[in-house]
Amino acid sequence: MRAVIQRVKQAKVEVSGEVIGRIQEGLLVFLGVGQEDTHEDCLYIADKVAHLRIFQDVQDKMNLSVLDTKGDILFVSQFTLYGDARKGRRPSFSDASAPEWGATLYEKTASLLREKGIHVETGQFQAHMMVDLTNDGPVTILLDSKKQF
Repeated sequence: MRAVIQRVKQAKVEVSGEVIGRIQEGLLVFLGVGQEDTHEDCLYIADKVAHLRIFQDVQDKMNLSVLDTKGDILFVSQFTLYGDARKGRRPSFSDASAPEWGATLYEKTASLLREKGIHVETGQFQAHMMVDLTNDGPVTILLDSKKQF
């Protein structure tokens, strides 16, 4: 499972011109699910996202998590995180999960974040989405549940 986490001042996601998710300060999380991913990967990503210390404390050090700041999360599925562009010019997505399994693990991860007391808004799985954000910093972190990076 792969995630791109961005610290944001605001973010929203639209489908067909309708806003379906919106947050103020917090995290925008793009999540890609791979073929080999399981519920264990959901647990790893949810825990990392919730406790990742990328918000400033009173001494202006990145020392607080989204839990500490009581921020929100906008959670958006993005299978293209499994795009492999090492060969040729068109990425291969063969390592991405099948849609049914991907949707299950995406929803499970969002649910785990909510269980931690975080307000989570979501995009729409398998939809063409328009995402608008104001990246704060900018701060962008990459996570991989298989710890490849």
